[in-house]
Amino acid sequence: QVQLMESGGGSVQAGGSLRLACTASTYYAIYCLAWFRQAPGKERGGVAVIGRDGFTSYTDSVKGRFTISKDNAKNILYLQMNSLQSEDTHMYYCAADRTRRLGCSFRPDEYYYWGQGTQVTVSS
Repeated sequence: QVQLMESGGGSVQAGGSLRLACTASTYYAIYCLAWFRQAPGKERGGVAVIGRDGFTSYTDSVKGRFTISKDNAKNILYLQMNSLQSEDTHMYYCAADRTRRLGCSFRPDEYYYWGQGTQVTVSS
């Protein structure tokens, strides 16, 4: 079992920054870590993924503004979010999976472990 807990959400004005953190109970056999986000009534969508080898990928809308990273010694996943826009207002979730894959997916159904989410609100 892997427990995930997000922190760092909050309210910020457009153009500001936030850093989300996701603390995992273990990184043992974890191949992919990801950040997803979801607005009320909308589907959950992938934001950024990072593989065991450190390879990262981003959805187009956040490229150049968000950075995913991880601290393997502390079992913490981060999402640095800069130049925030009102469209970034969502509940943000971290996710992890132990399935060995060639690349990490942006599909939520390919992640088994989830955190409870942290709200990010950007006001314009």
